[in-house]
Amino acid sequence: MQKKSSKKLSSLLLCMVLIVAMALFTNGCNSNDKSEAQSAVASTVADGSVLGEGSTVFPFTVVDKDGNETEFEIHTDKEIVGEALLEVGLIAGEESEYGLYVKTVNGITADYDTDGTYWAFYVNDEYAMSGVDTTKIAEGETYSFRVE
Repeated sequence: MQKKSSKKLSSLLLCMVLIVAMALFTNGCNSNDKSEAQSAVASTVADGSVLGEGSTVFPFTVVDKDGNETEFEIHTDKEIVGEALLEVGLIAGEESEYGLYVKTVNGITADYDTDGTYWAFYVNDEYAMSGVDTTKIAEGETYSFRVE
């Protein structure tokens, strides 16, 4: 009798494990690719790195809170700066009613809600008049994010 209840318990545990595994697998397969790209930034990339592939090339600079600059050369076939930076894993953030709220750039997080700092987007060393997710890549322009 004890063997029978032991087998039932083992079967029940196995079924529960399989159900949990299937739920996790299904949830992983359902994830939105755009939010994954926005929430996962690779670790810090070295200065002078050439990132991405494509026919359009633009310079991109990251300035951290200590004033240290890291420069990149971005290659892409995207038309929007934010899409290109998301594609190479340099930025991450959250969608808001105003567009992409960038919280992490090159592995460095600046979150106004937690530390009073934020990432400011610049075009040609001037504070951008549009968000990174709506700014079209233009030949000859430079783009940067700076902690402020």
